[in-house]
Amino acid sequence: MIRTVYWENDAVVMIDQRALPGEERYLTCRDYRDVIAAIKDLAVRGAPAIGVAAALGIALGMRASTDDTVDGFRQGFQRICHEFAQSRPTARNLFWAIERMKGRCAAGLAAGLSPEKIREALIREAQQITREDIAINRRLGRAGCDLIRSGDSILTHCNAGALATAGYGTALGVIRAARAAKKKVHVYVDETRPVLQGARLTAWELMREGIPATLITDSMAGTLMAQGKIDLVLTGADRIAANGDTANKIGTYALAVLAKVHKIPFYVAGPLSTIDRSIRSGADIPIETRGPAEVFQVQGLRIAPEGVAVFNPAFDVTPHRYISAIITEAGVIRRPYQKAIAALPGGRNKGDAPLF
Repeated sequence: MIRTVYWENDAVVMIDQRALPGEERYLTCRDYRDVIAAIKDLAVRGAPAIGVAAALGIALGMRASTDDTVDGFRQGFQRICHEFAQSRPTARNLFWAIERMKGRCAAGLAAGLSPEKIREALIREAQQITREDIAINRRLGRAGCDLIRSGDSILTHCNAGALATAGYGTALGVIRAARAAKKKVHVYVDETRPVLQGARLTAWELMREGIPATLITDSMAGTLMAQGKIDLVLTGADRIAANGDTANKIGTYALAVLAKVHKIPFYVAGPLSTIDRSIRSGADIPIETRGPAEVFQVQGLRIAPEGVAVFNPAFDVTPHRYISAIITEAGVIRRPYQKAIAALPGGRNKGDAPLF
């Protein structure tokens, strides 16, 4: 299994996704600011992986803190959490992980533990979040497996595989579970402009595991649907609102509309930590706008004239009316999503380590 981001030798280690598929190299972050930079620069990406990286990064930052006064320790912790919160605004898992680390810190302070003991507890909590993410994705994969029939051709968008999580994956986790169940599948991989996560990352993962795959440009999806070559669309999510609207990599909305027109199921896979019950609809989801270089160049090669205006939203919102089902580790939910999401379990997961 691909190890996307993890704690090793008092450092945060992650596969550098900017180098793929040409080179499989790893970054070793010994300063929490390096983790923040990796999140911003897409060395680590995907909502669950961002959440794991943030938890590990917070633990790393507090491990290096030297102020052992209660006020100084608390202020340093809050500052580091705030810095991580500024890194990627759309990914719900980032804020979920920060909230969970805040809960761990608050419990330690309330219990009167020393800063050193709380530092150790924060490292354990971040490692626990990493382990849970992999286990959750496996459960999610099994939950969605029944939606796939042997012989299906599946269209994906962006990368929702092991590289987008601590390991295994969400949308690709469902595909992995189907393969484990001996189902024959073929995956059509959207290249996913402008950063090409489909072409660079999803195709790399599928080829690495021997899962049959065909790479297409984003603009080919409608033609394939019209030709009857797509049986279902399966994507991940960066945030899911209380009504079932989802934010995902830009281009997802267009696929959902095309799937609706062609009467093809459109499934979204996301762990419970991606659901944001505080946001009523997709209209309230913050959408990150990224720099113009991602659009006017590809892998450092300029493809557009100097001075051209660029619009580069990293995500779009798919209204729940276009979504056939949402796959979580707690099971597959369907309309009405408002009611189904409200009934899902919340808070800490069963089996979590005790607070201290």
